[in-house]
Amino acid sequence: MLDIAGIKELLAQTQTIVITTHHKPDGDALGSSLGLYHYLVQQGHHVTVVSPTDYPDFIAWMPGNGDVVIYTEKPELSAQLVAEASLIFCLDFNTLSRINELGELVRAAKAVKVMIDHHLEPEDFDDYRYWNINACATAQLVYEWITKELDGKQYINADVASCLYTGIMTDSGSFRYPGTTSDVHRVVADLIDAGAVNWRIHELVYSNSSEERLRFLGHCLSQKLEVIPELNTAIITVSKQEIEQYHVNTGDTEGIVNFALSIAGIRLAAFIVERGDKVKLSLRSKGEFPANEICKKYFSGGGHRNAAGGSSDLPLDEVTIQFKTILPEYRTLLIQ
Repeated sequence: MLDIAGIKELLAQTQTIVITTHHKPDGDALGSSLGLYHYLVQQGHHVTVVSPTDYPDFIAWMPGNGDVVIYTEKPELSAQLVAEASLIFCLDFNTLSRINELGELVRAAKAVKVMIDHHLEPEDFDDYRYWNINACATAQLVYEWITKELDGKQYINADVASCLYTGIMTDSGSFRYPGTTSDVHRVVADLIDAGAVNWRIHELVYSNSSEERLRFLGHCLSQKLEVIPELNTAIITVSKQEIEQYHVNTGDTEGIVNFALSIAGIRLAAFIVERGDKVKLSLRSKGEFPANEICKKYFSGGGHRNAAGGSSDLPLDEVTIQFKTILPEYRTLLIQ
């Protein structure tokens, strides 16, 4: 793999760069991508962020959003950009399957591939890797890479800072998850000093729901929440019909699983939703419970110990039953 000296040598010359991130980008995925975008543009590089899919409106306010190319909307342009790139940055994912059809285009590209990520078990498709599973967000790693590895702190302007702050804020659960160390707070302080308006960013992300989204949340909590007290588990299931009934858009389901996890005594929460011909699972846990192990072992997924996801080709009811039958295997961890 290339070392940092090799990357610095490449970045000393004008490059044609693509930045991409995982499908259905969240705040960290888009925030880290646009934060890096604004840094690289200042260096005179030709840079495009290519997202595999669309993403929620509540993160679409970030500076540079208007220049993002969405693969599903512009596949030919996206393919051309990837093929012509001399550098491809892969942020907030570590296996090419996470970017859908775009993955094979990136794999085949002649560009130097740079991974910046904090997920377990990276796939070896990259030429350079800045990787730390203990980082609370990829946006934190982008900040550290720019300021420590590239000596570029002077380029952390308001646009860079706003995007990276968004990534750290969202992936840390508004700074309440265990990965929010004192170092993270120091990074966040630097970003605020550089121009990130913290209260405004929080408002744009968390206080910007549509009426339909709020009614859908109410429906999930009042009608779809199931608590299994003997196993300290809570489950919310949503059918395709309910998705259509409440006009659920990209991002409208994000964070709902955390409401189930907020119940006193609950150690594992699942949000199971029927989307298209697949059923998607989002798991959240507390303490040492390995949500990622369940997703990897049973649902073709993975993620972090306390935040993971997966999917299944089985019908919604069967996936829900399968999930419940798995729980006794983890009884000791669940009833601690």
